[in-house]
Amino acid sequence: MALRSEYLTKGVETAPQRSLLYACGYTKEELERPLIGVVSAHSEIVPGHMHLDKIAEAVKAGIRLAGGTPVMVPSIGVCDGIAMGHVGMKYSLASRELIADSVETMTMAHCFDGLVLVPNCDKIVPGMVMAAVRMNVPAVVVSGGPMMAGVVSGCETSLSKMFEAVGARKANIIDDKQLLEYEENCCPTCGSCSGMYTANSMNCLCEAIGIALPGNGTIPAVMSGRIALAKHAGMAIMQLVKKGITARDIINEKSIRNALACDMALGCSSNSVLHLLAIANEAGFPLDLKIINEVSAKTPNLCHLAPAGPTHMQDLDAAGGVQAVLSELAKKNLIDTTALTATGKSVGENIKTAFVKNYDTIKPIDKPYSETGGIAILWGNIAKNGCVVKRSAVAPEMLKHTGPARVFDCEDDAIKAIYGGKIKAGDVVVIRYEGPKGGPGMREMLNPTSALAGMKLDKCVALITDGRFSGASRGASIGHVAPEAADGGEIALIKEGDIIEIDIPNNSVNVKVDDAQLQSRRSSLKQKEPNIKTGWLSRYSRLVTGADKGAVLK
Repeated sequence: MALRSEYLTKGVETAPQRSLLYACGYTKEELERPLIGVVSAHSEIVPGHMHLDKIAEAVKAGIRLAGGTPVMVPSIGVCDGIAMGHVGMKYSLASRELIADSVETMTMAHCFDGLVLVPNCDKIVPGMVMAAVRMNVPAVVVSGGPMMAGVVSGCETSLSKMFEAVGARKANIIDDKQLLEYEENCCPTCGSCSGMYTANSMNCLCEAIGIALPGNGTIPAVMSGRIALAKHAGMAIMQLVKKGITARDIINEKSIRNALACDMALGCSSNSVLHLLAIANEAGFPLDLKIINEVSAKTPNLCHLAPAGPTHMQDLDAAGGVQAVLSELAKKNLIDTTALTATGKSVGENIKTAFVKNYDTIKPIDKPYSETGGIAILWGNIAKNGCVVKRSAVAPEMLKHTGPARVFDCEDDAIKAIYGGKIKAGDVVVIRYEGPKGGPGMREMLNPTSALAGMKLDKCVALITDGRFSGASRGASIGHVAPEAADGGEIALIKEGDIIEIDIPNNSVNVKVDDAQLQSRRSSLKQKEPNIKTGWLSRYSRLVTGADKGAVLK
């Protein structure tokens, strides 16, 4: 297989390009080796990324050990927790497309022969993977790893509890001193926040899909094993380049189905639906929501990590990690063990020695938390193209719920009502015009869900939105409603007090209003002005597809 870098390193015509590479300090010997892009999202504003300079250096060491020349290039990255609850959250999901485009740009402009992708947090991971699959170059992902759980009042805790503590303080359940204890102790180290939130979900799914090495999803950020893993990732990319194994050789229909099965077993963030749809789109595999429910229907939920339960990523790692989960799924032929991975071996070969070390953290396949997966897709007259709920984080009493709609046209108004004590037991909070187009950017609703949980309302109040939820959200939080309100979706037709019926076991969500009445309401519906009319978010709003399509750009 010819190296792409030879466009720069061979021939008389490309001497000017080589002169510029020499200006960067590269030697003739280095330019005679494959050029490997090391795409690092290191920054000083994201706790999951603050240490990625160390991870990138370890990757570079591995590449050199295996005979390549590493070339570090940067990537942006938004911290969803810091961006939560204000205009910054509008930029988070949308940044996924910028990341994919920028990785593509740097790779194609500089003729890299392969990529080692060094992300860690929510949208950075799928954005980088989308680019690798789009260009179909050899690629390996090595993330920065999860944060260790914090300790508050002698109990392990994480960021979801921090957000819930705000609701508890607003309801006077805790005082300022207790709130400060959470604030100072819930996030004790670098790394992606310690529950099964979106960042850790995607890092685990990169391992399940095969584009990352075993251990990528769960080895804690502060462990020396994370540095060793990064070195191995650098070595692995050289083998992929040598063998001509590209991203689409690894990411294809069977590996995406493997990732879905692992998603259901782990109880991953509902955001994983958006990202797997987007990755599948780049891979040329037409994944749709019906396939997700098919996989969910036959895949048991084996893990209840925070926010669904008391365990954290360090516990999953100690129990055997993602490879142990895959080995458990393989016992019932729920994954395709022939799928190729970044190790150069198949899934079956990788899990040959894997096993569950703690059946309290990873339930046995014959004794799961539930016989169905952690995520469910619902349909109904307010979600004709579907919507998503993290079923494993819903209290049993809320799997079926009927109540009056409390309607808000933005997250901010809903938050005021919740904090103001205006939401009562039995209500169904509806937040609309927060979808990919209407937001724009499909904001996460961690503030309202955490406020409800902190006020002890998560087991008696549901929330429905055309926006989305953080992986840290729990309760009957139903998001990704499609079509969204800004696209003429029926969620825009719901009125205050309408009765909404939620039936998660039967995959349905409906407003109890007949079609004729809904049609009458549509005729008088006024077009809402866009929330943002300038900048690149305005362009994003015009080009983005619905949540059921992964919120990718046309």
